[in-house]
Amino acid sequence: MSSIAKQFINTPHFAVVGASIAKEKFGNKVLKWYQSNGLDVTPVNPKEDVIENLKTVKSINELPNPKETALSVITPPKVTLKVLQDAKTIGIENVWIQPGGEDEKVIQFINDNKSTLNVIYGGPCILVKGSSLLQNYRGRL
Repeated sequence: MSSIAKQFINTPHFAVVGASIAKEKFGNKVLKWYQSNGLDVTPVNPKEDVIENLKTVKSINELPNPKETALSVITPPKVTLKVLQDAKTIGIENVWIQPGGEDEKVIQFINDNKSTLNVIYGGPCILVKGSSLLQNYRGRL
């Protein structure tokens, strides 16, 4: 995980797909984690215009710098698969799927696209590992 995690955490911009206005949801907690660590983050939510005082985009296709953006994905597997397909199309390389966001189809897509996508999945949440990644890898490629 370390080389993929190092690439992920050193991306200049981040987006949280599945960002939520509900404070108890992981989509909100992950977004606030990026904010509290001073990282450039954009919430992605098709229904909300602003989350945690940040302007949202409706889909990752609206991100201003997709090739320089890493995604934290907090969505059901069916949505995750579409997000990965879109990420590949627009040139996003680094993705962290939060626990529960993957199924067999998502994993198959990841395996079929290892040459263009660096994906962290099936493991710890960024809320668990993120701070140590920032300390150990941020600014060190």
